[in-house]
Amino acid sequence: MLDNASARQVLSRIVTPVAQSLIRLKVTADTVTCFGAIATIACAAAFIPSGHFLLASITVGLLSLSDLLDGTIARLTGSDSRWGAFLDSTLDRVVDAAVLISIAAYLLDVTAVDTNVVVATAVALIMGQMTSYIRAKAEALGVQCKVGLAERAERTFVVWFALLISGLGWYCLPWAMYLLAIITSVTVIQRVVHVRKQLNT
Repeated sequence: MLDNASARQVLSRIVTPVAQSLIRLKVTADTVTCFGAIATIACAAAFIPSGHFLLASITVGLLSLSDLLDGTIARLTGSDSRWGAFLDSTLDRVVDAAVLISIAAYLLDVTAVDTNVVVATAVALIMGQMTSYIRAKAEALGVQCKVGLAERAERTFVVWFALLISGLGWYCLPWAMYLLAIITSVTVIQRVVHVRKQLNT
């Protein structure tokens, strides 16, 4: 898993002072959540379809820190709430879709478009959304469902790394989309099997 405690501790040392400054400015966790989502969608739509992958990787990568920032603000101000968790999770789905749709828009615009890559991107988008849905539905039925090859952290890293490498001159977006389609599909299967076992015991 990419979401490990050591990495979060290191990032926390950077994020906490920023969060404290925003708190002094009366900025709420929900505001940071909404700003991060809107800004990420805007950067993805502005840079990815036009082929500015390096700019996309830098801006989207930096804005992804808002996921830590809003949580830190909520923790420091004691404003953690079910609404905040719901808003964050909902906007995460929108952001994930916006990034992959932006990649699909680029792929459809290239001269020698490979429809297989576009289909793979669509599969990655659908299965990524299904991965989150299955967990939410399972937990509503009383089943913990954090299993699987690729949770959001892994999916986000694959896309970000592909944008970065492509921006540095090695165009690997098609391979990244194939990989993403595979690992998200495997994750969906793993979660369905896991939930079935839990509900039938």
